[in-house]
Amino acid sequence: MLRGDRPGACSVARFDPWRHRFTVTCAAATALLLLAGGLVTSTGSGLAVPDWPLSFGRFFPPLVGGVLYEHGHRLIAASVGLLTAVLAVWFAVREPRRWARRLALAAFGAVVAQGLLGGLTVILRLPPAVSVAHACLAQAFFCLLVFLALATSRGFLRPDLRPPAGEGVPSLRALGTASTILVFGQLVLGAVMRHTGAGLAIPDFPLAFGRLVPPLRSLEIGVHFTHRVGALVAGIFILWTALRALRGRARRRDLAVPARLALALLAAQILLGGVAVTTRLAVLPTTLHLVNGALLMATCLVLTVRAVRAGLVSREEDLATPAVTAPAGGAA
Repeated sequence: MLRGDRPGACSVARFDPWRHRFTVTCAAATALLLLAGGLVTSTGSGLAVPDWPLSFGRFFPPLVGGVLYEHGHRLIAASVGLLTAVLAVWFAVREPRRWARRLALAAFGAVVAQGLLGGLTVILRLPPAVSVAHACLAQAFFCLLVFLALATSRGFLRPDLRPPAGEGVPSLRALGTASTILVFGQLVLGAVMRHTGAGLAIPDFPLAFGRLVPPLRSLEIGVHFTHRVGALVAGIFILWTALRALRGRARRRDLAVPARLALALLAAQILLGGVAVTTRLAVLPTTLHLVNGALLMATCLVLTVRAVRAGLVSREEDLATPAVTAPAGGAA
């Protein structure tokens, strides 16, 4: 069981296919919301609708120009908020695991806070600090829903009892955790770049002003270069994590699938980052870079949770098995 469970909580929890599907739907809707938010920023439509919570004093203004992106983003956000409210109630009524109920309630709190931050970005005319906080909370909220979707899955509730694959020093759990944190850090830096105008502070790729290390003559260049260095570090850890998981792929398919997906998303992320710079932040590659990063983080999270879950279950099985001792004076 996970920490915070009461005794027997995991055995009481039953797989509910409809609740699992609904939670997956909430996570997918949040990914769509991230895409819509990315389009708002990439197209410069953040103030296309200058008032909040209404749009030009109306519930549904004419969807022309940037209003399409901004008001469309608001409509999707409202839908995600409604879905999350239903999810929180459903968990409160049907979920026997206390930690899962609390996480569902936290998800509802996060989506309310996200809506308020979104309103503040408009009312305060896009201040960078509030805009960055809005973007970062969106990524954290997405992770929370992905985790809840995983926690309601059949594989989580009825885990594979075989030993976890790919263990070593550092463990797969430690590598996965580091990869997830590093990708989240990259998303935070990406948000800072977008909302402080540092996206083209270094205009070439893969070099920086034709060098490995650019002249750090402005804060924007420093932020941009830190993002690139962070991408290198995160990429190394993701590669290390995936290869460790794939080492035992014949035994643990539940770890191999997200490992392969993480490798594919990593390659796509590097490509999209380069294209975004070389096309001078064209809308499509820049937005896809943001969304692909979120999917990469979610994939690392899934891999990590499954590795942790496998280790905990394996440890519980070992504790539940009585030790065999040799008779006194005899051979074992």
